[in-house]
Amino acid sequence: MGQPTPARSADWWRSGVIYQVYVRSFADGDGDGTGDLAGVRAKLPYLAGLGVDALWFTPWYLSPMKDGGYDVADYRAVDPAFGTLAEAEKLIAEARELGIRTIVDIVPNHVSDQHPWFRAALAGGPERELFHFRPGRGARGELPPNDWRSEFGGPAWTRLPDGDWYLHLFAPEQPDLNWAHPAVRQEHEDILRFWFERGVAGVRIDSAALLVKDPALPDFTEGRDPHPYVDRDELHDVYRSWRAVADEYGGVFVGEVWLPDTERFARYLRPDELHTAFNFAFMTCPWDADKLRASIDTTLAEHAPVGAPATWVLCNHDVTRTVTRYGRADTGFDFATKVFGTPADLALGTRRARAAALLSMALPGAVYVYQGEELGLPEADIPLDRIEDPMHARSGGVDPGRDGCRVPLPWAADEPYAGFGSRAEPWLPQPDGWAGYAADLQAADPGSMLTLYREAIRLRPVFGDGPLMWLPTGDGVLAFDRGGVAVVVNLSDVPVELPPHGHVLLGSGSLDGDGWLPSDTAVWLRRQ
Repeated sequence: MGQPTPARSADWWRSGVIYQVYVRSFADGDGDGTGDLAGVRAKLPYLAGLGVDALWFTPWYLSPMKDGGYDVADYRAVDPAFGTLAEAEKLIAEARELGIRTIVDIVPNHVSDQHPWFRAALAGGPERELFHFRPGRGARGELPPNDWRSEFGGPAWTRLPDGDWYLHLFAPEQPDLNWAHPAVRQEHEDILRFWFERGVAGVRIDSAALLVKDPALPDFTEGRDPHPYVDRDELHDVYRSWRAVADEYGGVFVGEVWLPDTERFARYLRPDELHTAFNFAFMTCPWDADKLRASIDTTLAEHAPVGAPATWVLCNHDVTRTVTRYGRADTGFDFATKVFGTPADLALGTRRARAAALLSMALPGAVYVYQGEELGLPEADIPLDRIEDPMHARSGGVDPGRDGCRVPLPWAADEPYAGFGSRAEPWLPQPDGWAGYAADLQAADPGSMLTLYREAIRLRPVFGDGPLMWLPTGDGVLAFDRGGVAVVVNLSDVPVELPPHGHVLLGSGSLDGDGWLPSDTAVWLRRQ
């Protein structure tokens, strides 16, 4: 098979395979039950063997961990649970020696309530101007300043003992920054330089469309244009300034931009702003040929005018894992619904997840793989008393939270805690049978999900820079050509005949006895 060769050109990000590492659940190097940078460093050979071009790390900074590290207390320090700044620098360097780049996560909308700025603000210092403090409404200021709701449920305001309220679009421990203040902008540009100077290749921007607020902080009205805190025009000045910083270092950005308006979305990808943004429409699309084709066409069309590459992702640390989602009867997408299903559902979801992997990796653009997707992990059912995600508590127990896709990975079937760590129980419980998904078992199995991912990443360069050209098919089937390679995905209920071809390069499953493509199966075909 040979050693995979990562993309090495300056524009690697246009077609690279980026692997998302949720450090807390990746690998436990010191045996305390929490994943850490030592664990990641030990698994770099595995990641190199997988063939990925870059690693995107969710926040590893100093944090009280009220929201999985997205409540940052110090951007220039690594949380002791994960390691040290020196170890992060070693990880970046060692990965680079293997041809793997590093992308760090920046959370510009908010900080932790333990951040020095917010603590000084609570003490009455001038740092209050760096946040959104307001008096309340009502006769005694007992009502929030406006009716905005938190993304995690409940009001987006918390009242302090002195009577003032502060804004937090997420948890109360995550006060929103005031991006109208020049010190906030300057600090974040300095943070970017800090990490670029330590060798990172790029930055992922969390909640990228939420930073700027209407200074009047008006009540929210459905359909209000412009929105008081989503996708405001002032944001583009911020990202143009950031782009200038990135260009100094040859760095790249990927934005978490959730917007239904495709033209507004594309504005973030203009040549002087962000390089790429996540494609959530494809990730949230049901397992339906017509809807997936429409999503692919729309994605490519919205990126074309600004010359930006599309990104393709099936799952991340915030959504139900692909195997479980595709195993549902309705194959729909819902953040707040966790339907774990029967063994038959799991088998169906696994077949579809394998086919979806080949579909996504064949599309033009970059691909993101969330840790554990290459092992075919399902969503885990977390006992109520072990749930840590604040979404669960803030919703009054209605939303089960995101912990089910964050369960520590299984590395070795015969080792304690499936090889995640050596001594302490993992911070989230691993379900019964988790060891059956262990990487060491799958590495030795030519039919495993891990083997499929390795082969798909290794073979992906066969598509080159070829455009996508749809091929005629029957109902429930997707088929297209890229660079002389045909991709066929059968989402129908019956086997389908393959188009004329030379030989099969890779399949998500075996062809049937007549050489036809079974239901919920994908194949790459050399056409000549």
